[in-house]
Amino acid sequence: MLRDYSLEPHHLHLLQSACEALDRMAQARAELAAHGALTFTDARGVIKAHPAEAIERNARIAFARLVRELDLDAGAVAGASAPRPPALVSNRRG
Repeated sequence: MLRDYSLEPHHLHLLQSACEALDRMAQARAELAAHGALTFTDARGVIKAHPAEAIERNARIAFARLVRELDLDAGAVAGASAPRPPALVSNRRG
């Protein structure tokens, strides 16, 4: 990473947070797999979303935002119709 990118100390904190978000997403996926479903029925018979689903979603969003903030994403998908947010100043070397 340090060979290909010019990262300041605050970037390293963002990178650490991205890695932690990726770990949290994997933990939530494992919990969902162990549970076997995205929902459960509470004591009153109401079907509710498993809490790990929200944890996974939030971690995925955080990871994507941090990767984009660090300019580590691979760029827009060819033919994507959704507009992308404005480009950020790149940390890439060269």
